[in-house]
Amino acid sequence: MHTFRRPRPDDAAALYDLVAAYETAVLGGPDMTLQDIEDELAEPEFDLDRDGWVAEEPGGRLLAYAWACANGDSDLVDLDVIVRPGAEELTEPLWEKVLGRARELTAARGHDGATLHLGIYRADQGKQVIAKEHGFEPGTGFHRMRIDFDGPVEPPAPPAGLTLHSGESEEVRREAHRVHQEGFAEHFGFVPVTYEQWYERRQAHSATDWSQLALARIDGRPAAVVIGTDQFLPDQGCGYVATLAVLPEFRGQGLGRFMLRHAFAADAARGRKGTILHVDSNNTTPALGLYESAGMRPVMGIDVWRRRL
Repeated sequence: MHTFRRPRPDDAAALYDLVAAYETAVLGGPDMTLQDIEDELAEPEFDLDRDGWVAEEPGGRLLAYAWACANGDSDLVDLDVIVRPGAEELTEPLWEKVLGRARELTAARGHDGATLHLGIYRADQGKQVIAKEHGFEPGTGFHRMRIDFDGPVEPPAPPAGLTLHSGESEEVRREAHRVHQEGFAEHFGFVPVTYEQWYERRQAHSATDWSQLALARIDGRPAAVVIGTDQFLPDQGCGYVATLAVLPEFRGQGLGRFMLRHAFAADAARGRKGTILHVDSNNTTPALGLYESAGMRPVMGIDVWRRRL
C-alpha cells in the first residue's frame, strides 16, 4: 500500500535514499548528492504544493518521486518520474500526474501546447522504453566530461587586451548574465531569463560561489564568461564548469580555450582533483572538440528526450 502526497523540504534525506536506490540500479552507484536534492526542492520555479508528488509507504519510506517544472515564461516544461526498483507499478499513475501538470503550467502562461524535456541516463534502457511509450523521442545528448589533475596547473597566458573579473560585484554579474544569454541563444532548450531570475536561481543553489565566476573583457568590452560551482565537490572532489560562453563576435580567437584552461588552473589551485562539465553533442559551436583537445574525456552520457504536447 502507498499514498501520494506533495514533497516537503524535510523530505530531502528520504528523497536522496530513493534517488540513490534508482541510480545505483542503473549506474552502479549514486550520481546525485543530498545537496543536489536540497537544491532541487529550493528551486525558485518549483512549486512544492503543485509541481511534485511522492509515493510513500506506511513506514514512511518513499517509493517514487515525480515533478514537472516550468522554464520561465516559455512553453518548455522539464519533468521526471523516478521509481524505486521493485515499485514499478507506480510509474504510470505518476506519468499521468506530470503530463497533466505540464498542460496546466503552459496554459497558465498563455501557450496552446507544451514542449516537454526529460533527462535520461544513456545507461537506463528501461526508462528510454517508457519515454517512447509516452511519445518522447531523443532531442539531444550531453556528455559529462572530466579532466584529472596530478598537481598544479599552469594558468594560461591571457590574450592581448584581456582582463578577468570575479563575480562578487553586481556590475560584473550583470555583464556575465548578458554574455551567457547571448552566448547560449542558439543552444538546444535555451530559454532567455532576466538578470533577476538568473541571479535568484543561482543564489538559491548551495553550490554557487560567485568568486568562481570569471568574466573576460577584451579592451574593456565583455567577451566571455566561465561560471564554476561546487556541485561536484562533495562526492567527487572536483570543480564544475556550469557555464562557458563566448560572445559570437569574439569566437575563433582562442578565448574559449583560455577560459577553460583558466578554470582548470583555478580548480587545481583550490586543491580539487579535477574539473567536470557537461556539453551538448549537438552544440552549435565546436565545444566538444575543444574540451577533448584540452585533455577532457567523456565519463557519462545523458540524453534529453523531447515531446510536443
